[in-house]
Amino acid sequence: DHLQTASSQLQTEFKDLLIQPQISDYTADWQLPPALQGAGKRVIFFPGSTLGNFSPSQAHHFFQQCAQHLPGGALLLGVDLIKAPELLHAAYNDAQGVTAAFNLNLLARANRELGTNFDMTQFAHSAFYNAPLQRIEMHLQSLCAQHVQLDGQRFDFAQGETLHTEYSHKFTLTGVQQAASMAGLQAGPVWTDPLQWFGLLWLNIPSTLETAR
Repeated sequence: DHLQTASSQLQTEFKDLLIQPQISDYTADWQLPPALQGAGKRVIFFPGSTLGNFSPSQAHHFFQQCAQHLPGGALLLGVDLIKAPELLHAAYNDAQGVTAAFNLNLLARANRELGTNFDMTQFAHSAFYNAPLQRIEMHLQSLCAQHVQLDGQRFDFAQGETLHTEYSHKFTLTGVQQAASMAGLQAGPVWTDPLQWFGLLWLNIPSTLETAR
């Protein structure tokens, strides 16, 4: 419903554009809507540094999918750039507790949607920057020895044991361009904010290419 509502609002605002909502899992194999397949040059806009939540192999697969479905087109990609660890720590451990609430909400959803019995008062948000791997790692740390039931199975947690919940990779512009080139994409213009905290990259896709595997 939300997707249809947003699509209708956009179509009303941009009457000269064809707005076609589509539900897809962009971490898997996906297809363009039939009306857009083979229809001239197309551009995918993938903002917000969602690429940072992918593993390197998942990122490579995403680039391959773009190359497969947009020959002669381009990918406009947003990425969060590497910055001082203290800035990253402050962002993912904000004083307002926004990120902690977001992380702990996973337990609330598991209880509601999967029937688990997590005690949310006995887990704490933990986030740190892994510099060698250039990524933020988010965890939920057990504050005591406890167990959780899921689908008739018991899972034990020792005090201090963690549930890994998210990676958020940080990038250099050159690193992203090199990763994309492994799937056949070609570097184009780049734009950053004055502090170079966030990057927007234009990646060209040749009309015909053989993507790396």
